[in-house]
Amino acid sequence: MKNLFTLCLIFCCSLAMGQVQFKSGKNGFVNFLRENTVYPRFSKDNCVQGTVNVSFKLDEQGKVYFSKITKGILSDLDEEALRLVRLSSGKWQVPAGYDTTVSIIVPVNFVLSGYNCEGKSSEEMQEAIRSYQAEEALTNSVINFYKNIDQAKPGQEVQIIAIKNQLGIDDEYLDDRIKMGLKKIKQGDKQGACEDFIFVKYMGSKKADDYLTQYCK
Repeated sequence: MKNLFTLCLIFCCSLAMGQVQFKSGKNGFVNFLRENTVYPRFSKDNCVQGTVNVSFKLDEQGKVYFSKITKGILSDLDEEALRLVRLSSGKWQVPAGYDTTVSIIVPVNFVLSGYNCEGKSSEEMQEAIRSYQAEEALTNSVINFYKNIDQAKPGQEVQIIAIKNQLGIDDEYLDDRIKMGLKKIKQGDKQGACEDFIFVKYMGSKKADDYLTQYCK
């Protein structure tokens, strides 16, 4: 198992609207990102780094009511950047008369330090991204099977288990996914946590059932 090193997350953000600011101060949003990011496992293990641009809008109370990815890298990093922006809802300060139809664009730069990523080439990172995209299609086939398991044909689950083994989705992986979900619960991100717990369920496991009952009714 890979030795764990210090994880350093560097975030770069610039707001399109100068008059909008984070309630906790000038560096508040950068600190918020640094404290709340859960670096996705695949991207961390494969040294996938780069910038994700997120566009979002704020209402008069500083709540995020619309958000989308305008430039992505890989779906797990894209989803994490989007999750963080949504988690920041209500933490923004907007002035009187603020135009709530204007989009704010935040580039979020994901950088790993201490994970032996310094020697990785861009070609290796691109190969990892292609591998992820191929695995994502297989993962979706597992999810669809367990979502519709009542319609499964005899012997079909054997093939699905083989796919899970191929993807490395074992008890250790699912336990790690549950830990990520529990960390998000502590952050107040119930939606993100429930997505992790539901993922575990649709991998054919009952490990997250109690958490689904507790947090995801």
